[in-house]
Amino acid sequence: MLAGDGRTRSQYQPIRDTLNRMGGELEHRADALARSYLDQGVTFDYAGEERAFPLDLVPRIITADEWDVIESGVAQRVKALEAFLADVYGREGSSLPRVVEAGLLPARIIRNSPHFHRAVAGIHPHNEVRCHVSGIDLIRDAEGVFRVLEDNVRVPSGVSYVISNRRAMTNVLPEIFENQHVRPVHDYPRTLLEALRAAAPDGNPDPTVVVLTPGVHNSAYFEHALLARLMGVELVEGRDLVCTGGAVRMKTTDGEQQVDVIYRRIDDEFLDPVQFRPDSLLGCPGLVDSQRAGKVAIANAIGNGVADDKLVYSYVPDFIRFYLEEDPILPNVDTYRCVEPAARDHVLAHLDEMVVKPVDGSGGKGLVMGPKASGATLDALREKLLADPRGWIAQPVVQLSTVPTLINGEFRPRHVDLRPFAVNDGSNVTVLPGGLTRVALPEGQLVVNSSQGGGSKDTWVLAPETDAEETDEPGLPSAEIIVMTPPEMADEDDWQDQQEQQQQQTQQTHQGPGAGAC
Repeated sequence: MLAGDGRTRSQYQPIRDTLNRMGGELEHRADALARSYLDQGVTFDYAGEERAFPLDLVPRIITADEWDVIESGVAQRVKALEAFLADVYGREGSSLPRVVEAGLLPARIIRNSPHFHRAVAGIHPHNEVRCHVSGIDLIRDAEGVFRVLEDNVRVPSGVSYVISNRRAMTNVLPEIFENQHVRPVHDYPRTLLEALRAAAPDGNPDPTVVVLTPGVHNSAYFEHALLARLMGVELVEGRDLVCTGGAVRMKTTDGEQQVDVIYRRIDDEFLDPVQFRPDSLLGCPGLVDSQRAGKVAIANAIGNGVADDKLVYSYVPDFIRFYLEEDPILPNVDTYRCVEPAARDHVLAHLDEMVVKPVDGSGGKGLVMGPKASGATLDALREKLLADPRGWIAQPVVQLSTVPTLINGEFRPRHVDLRPFAVNDGSNVTVLPGGLTRVALPEGQLVVNSSQGGGSKDTWVLAPETDAEETDEPGLPSAEIIVMTPPEMADEDDWQDQQEQQQQQTQQTHQGPGAGAC
């Protein structure tokens, strides 16, 4: 909010003025935000306990010019990751991926990735899309440069909080949107549904789409249920599906109905017990064979985790140059590959200065912050690095940018990151204007994950002034046109009602525990 000389940045001035006018009422509004999330069941799992997801009342603001860079950079990165995954899984026979033949990536990096699955080699999705939904984690460094921290193209989560955060903010703090040209986020479910429908085998114009969830005990179940409801599709569990005759069918009160597209929120290893973990009860036996037969599309594609591998992440700028013949728009954070002897020696000599991460970790698990680690922790880490150098990368400590956050009644700087969400329908990569800003609530903390005690902020992307002027209409304040205000919320609800009515007309009532959750 404040520049180095203490002045308020222009995009934050209206927000600061509004918050100053509210004074002592701020804590009451913060309590109202927390209560609204509890009432709606917007929760996450923290140390085995369901808690309301913390939402701070100060939005994170991104200017139109800043967003242009982020949007184009994220879309570019998604296209490069799509090309890499097609190269890895799409080539027939024993041909090496082109990126390996060109000498840019050692074959062993792919072969030894824990998320590389030979079972799906040679499968070509209908529209050649494997990353239907991507979450690209960004940080802003001390120089103000947005950098990619990691890629998430397996089952990226968090978009439900983007939608819920905006809804809660417009309900509890409507006055902060006054005279603010904020781009809306409520159209995401429609964009996602169109992309899923476009992925249907044989170009089926009226496909049946379902959301596959592990069940109510999953920490992201709220998101699964919300997206299914907003898209007007069924929420199912593995036991609600059966593979017969090469096709996937859903059990209904009127018999079995064929499923064309599965938006799965289950990890690869639990998705098909025939191909992966035989003890899994979360998936459905035969899904991989049905996909190979061209009878069902699975989003995101099985095996995408090889692109999430943090060692592979370090090569993505090279992928952009190789596959797209472009220079990267968004740089990586500087990364040391511990599998390389020279880099490993440097990391071992500077462990207490580095952030060391397992290549297959997520949610901040397994990460070691060198400057804050004890001697015993660093000694144990050193042994792990020497025993399995392929399993680790290291990065310098980056001082993430901060946004004012209400802590015990006072505004304090807290570190944030940003996860923009991109949807690929095969023709276009659409980046949701905003994304999930995660905030590290403990003072000095740099790990922002909710599983590590982090919270979130509503992320505002400001519309260009020219767009705001063009959309202004006589008699209507510009905020009602551009900002997600109650009238626009009504539009979303109307669309949702239409989807639910259409669903009731075209689908039979779903049988199983998922229906009640919808």
